[in-house]
Amino acid sequence: MRFRLTDDQRALRDGMRQVLARHFDGEALRAAAGDGGAGRAVRPAGPDRVMWRALGDAGFFALRLPEADGGVGLGLPEAVLVFEEAGRALLPGPLVATHLAAGVVPGAATGETVVTAVDGGLVEWLAEADVVRGDTTGAVPLRSLDPLTPLHRVPGGAAAAPDPVAVLLTAAEQLGTAGRVCELAAQHARAREQFGRPVGAFQAVAHLCAGMLVRTETARAAVYAAAVTADPVDIAAARLLADEAAVRGARDCLQVHGGMGFTWESEVHLHMKRAWVRTQRTGGVTESEEVLAVDLLTGTL
Repeated sequence: MRFRLTDDQRALRDGMRQVLARHFDGEALRAAAGDGGAGRAVRPAGPDRVMWRALGDAGFFALRLPEADGGVGLGLPEAVLVFEEAGRALLPGPLVATHLAAGVVPGAATGETVVTAVDGGLVEWLAEADVVRGDTTGAVPLRSLDPLTPLHRVPGGAAAAPDPVAVLLTAAEQLGTAGRVCELAAQHARAREQFGRPVGAFQAVAHLCAGMLVRTETARAAVYAAAVTADPVDIAAARLLADEAAVRGARDCLQVHGGMGFTWESEVHLHMKRAWVRTQRTGGVTESEEVLAVDLLTGTL
């Protein structure tokens, strides 16, 4: 099966990339991460409200809301495209929760309200959000791996079944990271020289870059297909592939960069940290594995 973006979908993707380039470029990313000296991160004060409203104006949060309700009236495939761009840019904030709250929480669709939600035993951006969906009684702060994703743990209580849309949008963000680190690795492999040759000419580096590309494009096909079918099993498979592409891709990108990838000025280590944190959302890998296992068992019995 082949998936080709329509002209409108390509325009939507390119338009969102331009919006993010204006409001959250590489310099803004490093500023948001907040180098507190000696590589220490400073806790972010909250999502940039100007940027959040700009996303609202661009229809990011109201993308799937019907036009009759003031939304854009598009579907899940288009949402996947804009969340992929958000992942590529490492856009901070509870994007999925605010998107899902459009039409339910006043101001969420327009970006005037920042919404977060309890996700299993974790909640992102609890102290910084305007509205929290779910019970946060007894929530305690955690030291997050990602300086741009403050976390709290909520004790007790059975975790609700993950929303398949939230799972897919998280996979789309992971896909964005996978694509971005693949680009960064290829750029560095072409530009960095050792022994008078670009490091990409060496077989070991070339194999790393090729593996990143294969995992990224495999994940892309799965994520785009799941956006079309909206089938929970397809979404679970897409999530697993996107998580692998993001985490392994960021790791391999660090290896291509060598010590430079760990420096605070580089965005490579930030992609790795965000990818790790995203793997804990919506039940994590285990939940998606369980969905696939049940489908395999019921399909063969």
